[in-house]
Amino acid sequence: MHPGLHRYNSPQQVSERLDQLAAAWRAPASFSDRFRALSLVTASLRCGHTYPSPYNSSAGTLDRLYPSRSLVPFRFRWLATGMTVTEDHSAEKAFPRGVVISAINEVPTSRLIADLVPMARADGGNDAKRINLMEVRGQARYETFDIHLPLILDLKDRARFTLATGRTVEAGLLSRAEREAMRDQTAASAADANPWRHEVDAEGIHRLTMASWALFNSRFQWEAWLSELMDDLSASRARGLIVDLRGNEGGQDCGDVILSRLIDRDLPTSNTQRWTRYRSAPEDVRPYLDTWDKSFLDWGDSAQPSGERPGFYRLTRYDDGADGSLIKPAGQRYRGPVVVLCDASNSSATFQFAQAVQDAGLATLIGEPTGGNRRGINGGAFFFLRLPASGLESTSL
Repeated sequence: MHPGLHRYNSPQQVSERLDQLAAAWRAPASFSDRFRALSLVTASLRCGHTYPSPYNSSAGTLDRLYPSRSLVPFRFRWLATGMTVTEDHSAEKAFPRGVVISAINEVPTSRLIADLVPMARADGGNDAKRINLMEVRGQARYETFDIHLPLILDLKDRARFTLATGRTVEAGLLSRAEREAMRDQTAASAADANPWRHEVDAEGIHRLTMASWALFNSRFQWEAWLSELMDDLSASRARGLIVDLRGNEGGQDCGDVILSRLIDRDLPTSNTQRWTRYRSAPEDVRPYLDTWDKSFLDWGDSAQPSGERPGFYRLTRYDDGADGSLIKPAGQRYRGPVVVLCDASNSSATFQFAQAVQDAGLATLIGEPTGGNRRGINGGAFFFLRLPASGLESTSL
């Protein structure tokens, strides 16, 4: 059913990896060993939306994903200098901002990131996204690095950290509950309230910080709020707009509302087309699938077979033109300058938004390379597959 199953892998490669995974799960092994084996297989598909996900997993599964106190006591980013601390959360106050960690328990951090990247989800060859996922920024409810580091490094309660200066310090590790308590409040409240922040500086420049577009289960009326904001910018002739998407992987197509206020004619957001490998989900698989839109289970006439791509169906349910998806003008057009702050987190809807504004010349991108793939990505309609024995949930298409 996965439209990208053979995009970067031959059928033989996929079959061999699944056979190896089956053998690994049949053999006596720990939960961590099996989880690592599964992560390596899903990551090998090179699809940014296919991975074993902690979201919606059972409490028991989460406890196994987070063994005891095993989380590094700081936030950090992978910069040219290496694992660079951005915020110290240790009881010992051992990691001032900017300090570089060169080893954990005598294992070089360069080796750690090399072992972590093959387990990270990303589209195609975009390793910037994979490295980005292996940072701790305090934005995600579940940090990918926190889940994956214990798979390759035995950590419990305390660890030794070697600094780039050569000094070694020992510090206590954090629990999942402690990490959660330290998470940015904007991210933590996103499910129940407006997760975005709108500010205006002294020079009249508006800044819209959008930590997430994953609002599927939110009660926040985001479309009405964003439409009103964009129309107000137009009516007041605002001097400029900064849209800060750093750390935002995507979610719903919230950017379409912004785009609709920047154009005066229909805008093809890409020249890609939507394809699926199935018209109706097999009955024996359905009990294990969940999604926010049950129509994904059966596309009906919206999925049409094509001689152009045997084995695929052209998906025409969406408002697509001959060349792909279209955004139509709406509300009042905003004519002021627009800047979009981006980074490697932008890999789904935020990547597509960044690509659209750049290709159409509607805004200036500032920041780091985005985390998507200009050849197109797998996205739009997701299934959450609950593995019945382990309780793991895999986000996939």
